[in-house]
Amino acid sequence: MPTGYSKSPLELLNSSHQSKVLKAAIFSRFVLLILSILWRTLLAPYDTSAPLNPNCLGNPSPPLPPPLLPSLGSAIENGVVWDSVYFVRIAQCGYEYEQFYAFLPLLPACIFVFSQTVFAPLVPIIGYRAVLALSGYVVCNVAFIFTAIYLYRLSVIILKDPNAALQASVLFCFNPASIFYSSIYSESLYALFSVGGCYYLLSRANNIAVLWLALSGFARSNGVLNAGYFGFQAMHQAYDAFYLKKRAFLALWILISGALRCICIFVPFISFQAYGYYNMCLGRSSDEMRPWCKARIPLLYNYIQSHYWGVGFLRYFRFKQLPNFLLASPILSLAVCSIIYYVKSRPEIVRSLGFQASVEEKSSMAVIFSSQKPQRSNDTQFSEKYSSRKQENHNLKSRKKISQGEDLAEGRTVHGSLEKLGYTSAFVLPFILQVGFMAATAFFVMHVQVATRFLSASPSLYWFALLIMTSHKKWGYMIWVYCFAYILLGSLLFSNFYPFT
Repeated sequence: MPTGYSKSPLELLNSSHQSKVLKAAIFSRFVLLILSILWRTLLAPYDTSAPLNPNCLGNPSPPLPPPLLPSLGSAIENGVVWDSVYFVRIAQCGYEYEQFYAFLPLLPACIFVFSQTVFAPLVPIIGYRAVLALSGYVVCNVAFIFTAIYLYRLSVIILKDPNAALQASVLFCFNPASIFYSSIYSESLYALFSVGGCYYLLSRANNIAVLWLALSGFARSNGVLNAGYFGFQAMHQAYDAFYLKKRAFLALWILISGALRCICIFVPFISFQAYGYYNMCLGRSSDEMRPWCKARIPLLYNYIQSHYWGVGFLRYFRFKQLPNFLLASPILSLAVCSIIYYVKSRPEIVRSLGFQASVEEKSSMAVIFSSQKPQRSNDTQFSEKYSSRKQENHNLKSRKKISQGEDLAEGRTVHGSLEKLGYTSAFVLPFILQVGFMAATAFFVMHVQVATRFLSASPSLYWFALLIMTSHKKWGYMIWVYCFAYILLGSLLFSNFYPFT
């Protein structure tokens, strides 16, 4: 390893950059809040049913006295629109109806806990439902802010450049699905535990990574896909143990431990399906059972998505849905282009699932995927301090040009080109595979307009967008225009109960 690259990616973390990411994340949330209030003030909502709140079916609570500030409570409740209605209702009354099981329990549980603890004193002032909504807003916005910080840390490890990581994180702060990260939606919690889990995985904190990625499966169903990261890790560790170290038992142990970690990530989603089966199917006669209860694999989530929302393969391919395909086309185009670029840049990595990586990449993967943190000698520390200023000067010069050649083919991380900052490294392959599967699912199976927020938590999209913005300024402007246009459009439509994504 050259002297200029001896510094660990974790040591490249810049406190001032993290402070800038924090400020950008907080500023973006205030912008969304102001826009939402502005649009609600200027326009009448399309659907005025948001404030309706019938009594709970199971355990109806006794009537509470009128709040001291009913107008403030109503203003907070007016922001409970679309899926937010379900999350707040579940936090208040539990899973009353079958279709409620489409919404996983992590966000309602957080809302309930905060409403019973931190914000409980506000119930006499603004009302219980308003407290539930306020709890949801706080949870989601705080989760978004931490997501931005973890994205910066993850990007430093992948891109090996704090400045590039900063730009990618700022872009995430103003992503086109921003309105959903400021609303009572599960996107913020899912993004936090997905991005944070990947950061801890690459920081060799495997146990914490398992916990965080498992919690992502309690936030959204696509959290189960995060098990693929541990599958990728176990696959390469087992290869290293079996073929390079000639230790068959170690390779077997690695595969078993990797499989167990993957199972841990599946457990939250599977346990929630079992909970739904227990509530909806057990103790009922055959005539009373719902159709999905009698299936060979009684998967409640798939039935709800198909029966209540019409989700299914090619079921959304209707001419009347053309506007929704156009609405999703920018994010889908970005995803497809990022995949094509990666495949063309590193076809050997894609074909071999990373096993044909360069020697330098393999050594880096062996270090990062190891469960033990390397010891650093005093000589290494002195060398790092000595070479840091020289490396910074080299970075300033090399960023001015983007070159292609043998260094890219060998996968060397050179700071002069964003593609060599890590986007085309073998580390990015599992991110590319995940975003490819999610993009295909959004296009062929889901309501396609959901793709904007469905893909918005994919780190590789921001790394690729940064590559475009750096190498092609006109396209960079277009990306920023796209983000701000969707922020304005989303805050306008979504806040007033008009369909957006």
